[in-house]
Amino acid sequence: MIENSTPWIILIVYVITLLLIDFFILHKKNRDTSVKRAIFETIFFVTNALLFTGFIYWFYDASMIENVDNLKPFDAVVKYLTGYIIELSLSVDNLFVIAIIFTSFKIPRQFQHNLLFLGILGAIVFRAILISVGLVLIHKIHGMNIVFGLFLLFTALKMLKKEAEHSPEVEKPKGLLKFFRFSNDLHGGKYIAKENNKTVFTALAGALITIELTDLLFALDSIPAIFAVTTDPFIVYSSNIFAIMGLRSLYFFLSNMLEKFVFLKYSVFAILLFVSLKLMTVSFLEIPEWFSLLFIGVSLGIGIYISTVVIKQK
Repeated sequence: MIENSTPWIILIVYVITLLLIDFFILHKKNRDTSVKRAIFETIFFVTNALLFTGFIYWFYDASMIENVDNLKPFDAVVKYLTGYIIELSLSVDNLFVIAIIFTSFKIPRQFQHNLLFLGILGAIVFRAILISVGLVLIHKIHGMNIVFGLFLLFTALKMLKKEAEHSPEVEKPKGLLKFFRFSNDLHGGKYIAKENNKTVFTALAGALITIELTDLLFALDSIPAIFAVTTDPFIVYSSNIFAIMGLRSLYFFLSNMLEKFVFLKYSVFAILLFVSLKLMTVSFLEIPEWFSLLFIGVSLGIGIYISTVVIKQK
């Protein structure tokens, strides 16, 4: 039991260390994140996600973890990388939504990192719960992989329909207004403040709640997607966490370019479609992970290339 808990302890310590470095070193004060700084931070988090593959190989080579899928060390690394790239790919839509949330609540850039940092902390907890529930369902209920696959297919078609209608909208949490007092004021970066001698939640609190709720919705897509790759709890959770930890810096890196790379949404649609079909056919058709990685990489590459060509022609 102690042996099996060691990888989880190392993962938790690694994640906490990165979060402390991010909060106390990379972002000591609330300030606008420049593109140059965002590029550096993106490279930092991606590099650490890749470095963790060394731990993955070690854990499975030394049989330190409960290997539910009987994976060889190299296969475990490939599945971790595939899950990581899938999560990053599906996060492209999340980045668009985050941009809309910040615009909707009129959040200045100097407060955006702090909001995203708190959002990540919530996501780590909520995704652990959703992953645990998903794994129980897929192991206990026969044919659950088909249900997840159909759900992803529905999500992909709905996303394509929204793109055709050009109507990306995010609603403020109006239902919460019935129970809490919300203010449109930032109150100097506070989340709770006093207005007319009454305690109110500021615009920052409203944006944070909305980010947490939308992340839960996106998790309903991305978590079933990674089940098409593996149902190994350690790989599913570690790849998910490393991907969402790098989401903040990736947002600031892409925030000025999101509207330019318009065809990336079609790449995400293709990836969702592929993953949903893989999940539904997993019981009788084995698609090698190298092909999955290749398909995801080519899909993203085509989306970026076509977007770049269109930009040059304008």
